[in-house]
Amino acid sequence: MESILIIDDDLPICQLLTGALVRKAYSVRSAANGIEGIQLYRAQPADLVITDMVMPEQDGLSTIMELRRISPHVRIIAMSGGLIQTPKLYLQFAEKLGADRVLLKPFRLEDLLSTVAEVLALPRGPAPAAGV
Repeated sequence: MESILIIDDDLPICQLLTGALVRKAYSVRSAANGIEGIQLYRAQPADLVITDMVMPEQDGLSTIMELRRISPHVRIIAMSGGLIQTPKLYLQFAEKLGADRVLLKPFRLEDLLSTVAEVLALPRGPAPAAGV
């Protein structure tokens, strides 16, 4: 069973995404911000991380950069649309920092599920060498 970590401070969104993904037989965990998400990822890496961009304590861009340092080949989907003037620009930055795909909120659950399947089908690069 493939594992997904959702990082989003919006509890109703987190619950909605979790429910949709669990119904598709994914193992799902969630975190309310980037710091908590990184802690969960370090404790048990996920096959895919879905992260919001605007969150308290640690935003999505910082979270993506840290995830890439920890695990260069982790698959990442960035999502945004909330409390910022230009969510598309924010998502462009996320892509430049290593997000495999981006989703502009609001999005349809069907779009999320197809994007998740697409990203999980991407080949992973080789695991980092021991001690790196």
